[in-house]
Amino acid sequence: MIEFSKYHGLGNDFIVIPEVEIANQQIKDIFSALNIQRICNRRTGIGADGVIISSLSRNDDIRMRIFNSDGTEAEMCGNGIRCLIKHLSDNDIIKLNQIVNVETLAGSIQGSIDAIGNITVDMGVPTFIPSEIPTKLNINNLDIPEEVIKLGGNEYKIYGVGMGNPHMVVYVPTLKKLPLDEWGPNLESHPNFPSGTNVHFVHIVSRDYLEVLVWERGCGATMACGTGACACLAVTSSLGLCANKVTINLPGGNLEINWPDRTSNILMTGPSTYVYSGRFDPNSLA
Repeated sequence: MIEFSKYHGLGNDFIVIPEVEIANQQIKDIFSALNIQRICNRRTGIGADGVIISSLSRNDDIRMRIFNSDGTEAEMCGNGIRCLIKHLSDNDIIKLNQIVNVETLAGSIQGSIDAIGNITVDMGVPTFIPSEIPTKLNINNLDIPEEVIKLGGNEYKIYGVGMGNPHMVVYVPTLKKLPLDEWGPNLESHPNFPSGTNVHFVHIVSRDYLEVLVWERGCGATMACGTGACACLAVTSSLGLCANKVTINLPGGNLEINWPDRTSNILMTGPSTYVYSGRFDPNSLA
């Protein structure tokens, strides 16, 4: 029997499975791409946007591997890492305001949780270097990857940025009636993003408030995306369209994102909520 806890970060929900050594062949079989899909299925499985597997780390406090609901492994996930930190706090593995170092495929990430449940994560420095994102978009005069595309008969500028994983930012005049289920999957597999990309549609309400709709690579439409919120601030502030500290409103709620300058790390602050715990028999997955 595999023990798990379910958490969500602004509606972006994850199944957290602690202290699993993924190198073990039996564990590899249990958490195959097909079984991840079965676990995340909202009708026949537990149901989630992704699965987080934590284990001991050689260099950091803990290791996090995160799998999208389609079974693919992601480099990092901002909401996911908040859920993991909340899980560690709930189980008295870390103390309040303690800095925890989390090993991810995108490198070591630091985070902490305070007394009222706000979790702040140091998301690192975003990259606009095409090969690091990766993207084939051309650099504009502000050193940001950019391209003009047509969507629904209108032209839109798209921008590329990396937060340990690839992101596309698209500015729109309104999010109302935006055909997310049509535009999202179309742009996720844009040919100028060879590894696929997360897609974010951004409406600038004011210099310190952005509204965002999310289409996550390997998941589809989600209620929130932490790395995506950071990506949106990185592009928007670099274009001079917003302040360096903003509230980003997502379908699941708000994240506070702070990027003091282009050489600094981005800080993301937001909540995570415990849903329930349970056990499942891996032999019953079908």
